[in-house]
Amino acid sequence: MSSDLNAMPGSPNVWGLERDDDLIDIFLGKPPKPPHGKPTPKSYYEEAVNKSSNPHSYTPISGADYLRRLHPKHSLVMTSRASILNLPGVAAQPLENEHLITNSFFIPLSRRLSGVPGILVDQIEYGAFKIQWNGYDFLLYQITYPFGFGSQSQQFILHEGPEEPARLLLLSLGTWEDQLHEEVWFFDQGWWQKSHSLWVEVQRADWDDIILKDEFKKALQKDIYGFFDSEKVYKDLGIPWKRGLIMWGPPGNGKTISVKAIIKTCADRGFVPLYVKSFRHWMGDEGGIAEVFQKARQLSPCVIILEDLDSLIHDGNRSFFLNQVDGLEGNDGLLMIGTTNHFDRLDPGLSTRPSRFDRKYKFDDPDKEERTLYAQYWQKKLKDNSDVEFSDSLVKEIADLTDRFSFAYLKEAFVSTLVELAGIEGEKPSFGSLIKQQISTLRKQLDKAVSGQRAASSARDGTPIRPPRPSSSSERDIRRILDALSDAAPPVDRPRRVYTTDDSHRSPTEEEARKARDVHALMDELAAHLETSDAMSFRRYETPSSRRYGVPGRYDDESEDDGSYRALLDRLTERERDMRIFDLQQHSHQRPRRRHMPQGHQAWPRPMPEGRHGHGHGRHWSSSNPAVPATMPAQLSPVNQLGTSSCADLA
Repeated sequence: MSSDLNAMPGSPNVWGLERDDDLIDIFLGKPPKPPHGKPTPKSYYEEAVNKSSNPHSYTPISGADYLRRLHPKHSLVMTSRASILNLPGVAAQPLENEHLITNSFFIPLSRRLSGVPGILVDQIEYGAFKIQWNGYDFLLYQITYPFGFGSQSQQFILHEGPEEPARLLLLSLGTWEDQLHEEVWFFDQGWWQKSHSLWVEVQRADWDDIILKDEFKKALQKDIYGFFDSEKVYKDLGIPWKRGLIMWGPPGNGKTISVKAIIKTCADRGFVPLYVKSFRHWMGDEGGIAEVFQKARQLSPCVIILEDLDSLIHDGNRSFFLNQVDGLEGNDGLLMIGTTNHFDRLDPGLSTRPSRFDRKYKFDDPDKEERTLYAQYWQKKLKDNSDVEFSDSLVKEIADLTDRFSFAYLKEAFVSTLVELAGIEGEKPSFGSLIKQQISTLRKQLDKAVSGQRAASSARDGTPIRPPRPSSSSERDIRRILDALSDAAPPVDRPRRVYTTDDSHRSPTEEEARKARDVHALMDELAAHLETSDAMSFRRYETPSSRRYGVPGRYDDESEDDGSYRALLDRLTERERDMRIFDLQQHSHQRPRRRHMPQGHQAWPRPMPEGRHGHGHGRHWSSSNPAVPATMPAQLSPVNQLGTSSCADLA
């Protein structure tokens, strides 16, 4: 009976309870007592350590558990994102009776700077150290273990006493690592890095070495440095304390060196410069843009340098970028400086919309004043060089000869000349003659580069590029011919009308008289001008010598024609006539012979004009062929003997 009662629903045995008191303990909120002979359940921590301490263990948990049992009187603080041994002021010594395992690898160094090929660096895989910092003693264990697709370094800091000194050590380490120590922050390949070499390069830039007009340079400096001094003005006006400017123009005119000067001077004034090389990130461009602005907001006030803005911002990331610039998150203290060689490629949301990049500075090719300043800059640098004679007249000549030169081309002219001058042994030519030769060589390269860019642009968009406008009076300009014709054409009387109006007898206005000029007078002036100016022929295969019909050449049979426009129109009329005859003969199934026939065949004679009158020719033919009009000969050649038998020449 008792066994049946124990099997009934609600019985303690059904719930796995062996005693009635267990059920009472559950109602009272007490944990049930373990049955007789069964082990006490482990805590969650013990179970986690047990499960993770297998051949595929999680090193942080298993390591922390073992070190706590090995050093029971020490507190334990763990970290995986710090390099404690790199903190200045930390003295470290390996523990006795402990292994030290390292990976050694070679790092090459610049031979010009160090004089040695490179150094060996030891990367700690496992090590135990006794360290001292700020009067505290610590034990440090460090181990590298596989993590994901790579590896990770785990560090355990033990202190005999409370853990606050160890946490203070990590706080000091993090503060030191976040600061710049002769370095520049730059973002590339998905993370922020520090670069000492970039800092060294930036230190060479100085505003005094940047040759720009004084007014232009002061305006640029005022917009940059004045922004950081105007926080109160922005706040009083109730507008966000942020700004953007774009430096644009053809390459080689000072944008990059200006950026270097900005980075140097802003860092000296306490405003952190952040240089962005690319937005590439393992989470896409959006992840990179988010990382950039997150760092900028952390280090605000700061300046963000976005070089080659047209390449950084494209259709795929533009929306996210603009959201970061104008989104809900605050961007107080952010000054964005973008550079581009192709301002026309920028989206209007960047180039024209206010409150984003509202200031634009064009770094164009230097004008004569700036070229003079640049030559004077080099004159000052070379004044102590005995091999260089740099007079004020030479400064003026260089400025005149270097039209359309960028600052990069100007620099190349001076540097190449000095290198060539230094390499000449014995008697050396004058500096002036050498630099003029170098300028002439660079001029040819510049013209060739411009032609290549024009051809590439034409091939890219499929539209031809207009040739450059004439730069001197010696080059022909068809507009001058047309202007001369328009001025020379005499006005003619009003044409007689078959209808009359009340004002039909009024004198013509100037506009009406201009429109009523005789086209024949214009053609006469054109023919005369072509003969005197030796302008280009209407045909590609004609030359000025062959166009003069009295000179022996291709048109010997045309020597009786004059060089007026009428002869030109006659030849065009003959071709049109011959083509019509060709169509008629084709329609009547009479295939015409070609002009160039095999030997033994007689070519059709060309009809000669019998007379001329008016502004055309009068010709008389007779024919018995019903397929040909009576006024034209039956054997008339479908292709005239003026030039070629190709129909393409009729165009």
